[in-house]
Amino acid sequence: MTRDRPQPVTRRFLESLSFQLMGVFVASLGAPFLYVFLQPLDHLAEATIINSAIASFTAATIGLFLYRRVTSFPGTSGFAFIIPTFSAVFAVAAVAMLGFRLAYSGAMLSAGFAASIAFGFLATHLSQRFARRQFYLVPFGDIDIALDRSGVDWVVLHKPEVPHWDRHGAIVADLRHDMDPEWERMLASAALSGRVVYHTKQLRESLTGKVEIEHLSENSFGSLLPNLAYRKIKRAGDIVLSLLALPVLAVPFALIALWIRLDSKGPAFFIQERMGYGARPFNVIKFRTMEVRELSDADCAKSDAITQHEDARITRAGRFLRRSRFDELPQLWNVLIGDMSLIGPRPEALALSHWYERELPFYVYRHIVRPGITGWAQVNQGHVAELGDVHIKLHYDFYYIKHFSAWLDILIMLRTVGTMLTGFGSK
Repeated sequence: MTRDRPQPVTRRFLESLSFQLMGVFVASLGAPFLYVFLQPLDHLAEATIINSAIASFTAATIGLFLYRRVTSFPGTSGFAFIIPTFSAVFAVAAVAMLGFRLAYSGAMLSAGFAASIAFGFLATHLSQRFARRQFYLVPFGDIDIALDRSGVDWVVLHKPEVPHWDRHGAIVADLRHDMDPEWERMLASAALSGRVVYHTKQLRESLTGKVEIEHLSENSFGSLLPNLAYRKIKRAGDIVLSLLALPVLAVPFALIALWIRLDSKGPAFFIQERMGYGARPFNVIKFRTMEVRELSDADCAKSDAITQHEDARITRAGRFLRRSRFDELPQLWNVLIGDMSLIGPRPEALALSHWYERELPFYVYRHIVRPGITGWAQVNQGHVAELGDVHIKLHYDFYYIKHFSAWLDILIMLRTVGTMLTGFGSK
């Protein structure tokens, strides 16, 4: 939506940390103590009440910070992450209380959890209803960003004047465009006064969750170097989680393998050479979801690697496994031995990878991190194979590399659970 005049801005208050902390304080402590007040006298010991109140407030506060961090990434719906975020944190709090053998009231903790969830939904509703994001647009150059960005209000600046009516309003301009001197002076004045001045490409990245690389002169490679310290921490986490998951999944894996063998002719597992970390090929392992057939040449290998919509090669068992993403779980072995990570750009078949490298500039740069079982492109775009769609997918991969962090990985994991439940992106 584009506006010529600004509307009153309330987003800063509704999305401020102080407002949300106050709400969490009232919710996480008010509800538990209301429960105590309504119970018979001496129903709970003093230590139980204190421990439960501290656990409730601590869990709610950590949940708030986690929620704010996760929902700061593009394409996230605040409502979708309230329950998963607070549920995970309160569950950890309950386990910690049990582990340290601290007396606590499950009812008090549940009351704090329910009240925190209720406040989260209320605050998100108020923010989305009354606090749309607003930007001031300099109407020159590449301004297509203003055409189709739901949830954002654009105020067009018709004169080279800083919007004095909104002291904190951010200004957006195509800084590559050759503007008149008075507009350049306005932007310089705005920056000197402490206002945020976005280049259109920079804001497009923030709103869409995609990073485009157009020229080597942009120094994008330098800005896209992943966090080396987190890369080591993530590798340690991959090893621990895969070691824990593989024994637990051994029996389900055996049952799925038996189902596949009974459903169609061929092996239970599908092993394919794909392009991996550092542009080195590796063998990925999955549950087989398609009929087995022979390939005659390289062109057939490329076309065979592309899964079409309603592909006739997919077996009955394969349709369920693909929709639920269970076919990817054997790749936990690839994670354990270091070929892959739990989260990262999806590895492509060698035939497709070589094709994309020939056609798409900078494609090989996605191999700077380990490929993943799930990734930022998958939760935003789903499965794609056409060249144009792969180019968009590449922009998502670059965004992941540039913002490589635990917070983004947590968000991807939460959205992957939703993907497994809904089947979005499966083919």
